[in-house]
Amino acid sequence: MPTYTDGFLLPLPKKNLAAYQRIARQAGKLWKEHGALDYRECVGDDLKNDWGTLFTKSADAKSNEVVIFAFITFKSRKHRDQVNKKVMADPRIQKMCDPSKMLFDCKRMAYGGFKTIVQA
Repeated sequence: MPTYTDGFLLPLPKKNLAAYQRIARQAGKLWKEHGALDYRECVGDDLKNDWGTLFTKSADAKSNEVVIFAFITFKSRKHRDQVNKKVMADPRIQKMCDPSKMLFDCKRMAYGGFKTIVQA
């Protein structure tokens, strides 16, 4: 079954990791409650390599930051749009996204929607 995925890459101050994890758990429950198939938030662990572009460079992460790679899976782009509309209308997400309490710089977050071309 083909799926659709929203992907995120962001730098997060190390000091905010525990708080981010708490909010991410709440967000994951919210997205899944509204129909997302899967919700993952991952913190960089093994990001050094001798080839390609480093995730730390792509995320413009500073020495006091970790890299978060996150993704949400949906049935299709249409399903993604329906789920995200419900999530954005949910008052709980507004509370989580209070601009005065953001744990990372949203302007440095990369985001995009992706069609699945291979699913093994």
